[in-house]
Amino acid sequence: MKLGAQYGYWTGQPRQDIISVAVEAERLGFDSLWTGESYSSDAFTPLCWVGSHTKRIKLATGIAQLGARTPAALAMHAMTLDALSEGRFCLGIGVSGPQVIEGWHGQPFGKPVQRTRETIAIIRKILQREDPVTASGPNLPLPYPDDAPNSWGLGKPLKLINTPLRSDIPIFLGAEGPKNIALAFEECDGWLPLYYAPERPEIYELPEANATDEFEIAVNVNVNICEDIPEGLLTQKAILAFYIGGMGAQKRNFHTELMARMGYEKEASEIQSLFLSGKRNEAIMAVPDAFADEISLVGPIERIAERLELWEQSPVTTLIIGANDLETMRTMAELVL
Repeated sequence: MKLGAQYGYWTGQPRQDIISVAVEAERLGFDSLWTGESYSSDAFTPLCWVGSHTKRIKLATGIAQLGARTPAALAMHAMTLDALSEGRFCLGIGVSGPQVIEGWHGQPFGKPVQRTRETIAIIRKILQREDPVTASGPNLPLPYPDDAPNSWGLGKPLKLINTPLRSDIPIFLGAEGPKNIALAFEECDGWLPLYYAPERPEIYELPEANATDEFEIAVNVNVNICEDIPEGLLTQKAILAFYIGGMGAQKRNFHTELMARMGYEKEASEIQSLFLSGKRNEAIMAVPDAFADEISLVGPIERIAERLELWEQSPVTTLIIGANDLETMRTMAELVL
């Protein structure tokens, strides 16, 4: 099993320690460094900063929001970062949610699975650089149709000017629903699940990977080495309450729906209700310890070492842990690597 370090996105003041974290992660033998985005820092810029100070560690977006950029912009980002890092970039993408895409980016959420499929196909065509790129999909047609609203009717198929360092830059898909997960296995090089419980693999009915046994499954896992397990779970419970309660509309929150599918439907509804009514502390306490525990690594180091065996036996290939505590990163490197 490999280790990744999750830098995430800024939730307070800008973090200036990303270089020291990345250099240490590379020294420890971590395979990858991941960045995210919501509506604060973007996923690509920190990787540029890190790439110039490291030599081996992979640089991955986990995840870049599809509605924030056109497929061509995503391909340009990926090609540029991959070339500058000498082939170390991995493009992790995901649909985010309708509140962010329509409220922050001002783009229609539409049919997310179909838009994702079209996006991946366009990115692949751009990077392969065989012909000028066209796309006939209903969501992302290229060129923009002459008869579409506000069109000047001057669009023409174009081909990437330069030859990419790699035409097969790995694409990972963050997916929670069955259709999107199936798409990850059909069209991508890896899957970024949410709330993965190694003790209950039946929650996700996983299809076979599209090509070889090199298909990756990389999971974000909160690690807290401590003696008091209930107290140690509070950090995980706070994160869960925020996403299940607030990262989506009351009638449509993908995280709430996933928790319900995992057997916690009543609890998920209660967490969301409390959070949206302003009772955030109550929402955190409403997260069941059992749920927080099965998707994280919390407790004394002996317990974490024991629970790591469950992850080793699972189809997961990479554990992505938080990059906010170097001592935890060092301990995990000792246990895993």
